[in-house]
Amino acid sequence: VSRPRQSSPAALHAPGDDLTLPAGAPGATLILAAILLASLAGLYAMPALIERSLLRPHWLVPRREYATLVTNGFMHADLQHLLFNAFTFWAFAFQLEPAMGSPRFVALYAVGLLASDALTFVRHRDDPGYQSLGASGAISAVLFASIVYFPTSAIYTFPIPFPIPAPLFAVAYLVYCHWASRQAQGRINHDAHFGGAVAGLVFVALTDAPAWGRAWRSVFG
Repeated sequence: VSRPRQSSPAALHAPGDDLTLPAGAPGATLILAAILLASLAGLYAMPALIERSLLRPHWLVPRREYATLVTNGFMHADLQHLLFNAFTFWAFAFQLEPAMGSPRFVALYAVGLLASDALTFVRHRDDPGYQSLGASGAISAVLFASIVYFPTSAIYTFPIPFPIPAPLFAVAYLVYCHWASRQAQGRINHDAHFGGAVAGLVFVALTDAPAWGRAWRSVFG
């Protein structure tokens, strides 16, 4: 069995001017707590949880592993994978939730997770050995929704040593994910990243269209 593909978005800086956490982000707090608790339990107490949480597109329907559409997004393959995703979520989610409201934020996370699962399924349903694990399909949705709400922000991404304007980062990220997913190399599930990112953009367009208008005016005047 191949090692699970990990899902880890590249952005590492919050959309605001600092990393202080605003009040009013109960959804983000609960989601982050669930990710940390479930992942740490799987890594250090109950390793079987990780195996049962793997999303295996080829076996999803034949074995009725439908629960993994959700559980794969709360487990991680190792501590580094967990900490990277947890930091990225923290950096963007706690700024975003007060801007869009808790119910919409939780719905965004769920839509991002399922959209990343859907694209992973479509791309890899014929590969019996493919398996994926990690939260960053959903986190990519949070990141890209954040770019719409905070379009003048700048984002740091390893290993580039300078901040990238958020709209430019968004375009480059989507192009890279599309290209990388076609290479079929490494352990990163680029399809999950791409699906989650697009889902974040579409979700904001459908639930808060004026946010797109404000973003456009902020960037292009």
